[in-house]
Amino acid sequence: QVQLVESGGGLVQEGGSLKLSCAASGRTISSVGMGWFHQAPGKDRDFVEAINWTGVKNYTADRVKGRFTISRANAKTTVYLQMNSLKPEDTAVYYCAATSGGGPFYYRAITSYSYWGQGTQVTVSS
Repeated sequence: QVQLVESGGGLVQEGGSLKLSCAASGRTISSVGMGWFHQAPGKDRDFVEAINWTGVKNYTADRVKGRFTISRANAKTTVYLQMNSLKPEDTAVYYCAATSGGGPFYYRAITSYSYWGQGTQVTVSS
């Protein structure tokens, strides 16, 4: 079982930056891939970025490429999402998720993830 808790959300102005954190605990954290998704009101939950713990490789949605960066602590108990050049369209609840699988397409699919945090609100004002 994996437990995830997000933090770091808040209100920022367009063009600003924010860093989200996801604290992970539970079984074999080093073998768990981590992803970030977001969901705006009335919208589907969409992929943002994921990190392959085994291969140390990132997978990024086109809409945030060059602006967002996922990373992890050396102890692998925390994963981060550094968000720069924020846009109002980025406003959403951001969730971190965990999976034991991996692959370029696998990490982008919401159905690949078995564990989810409660989410943290990110609001970007224009």
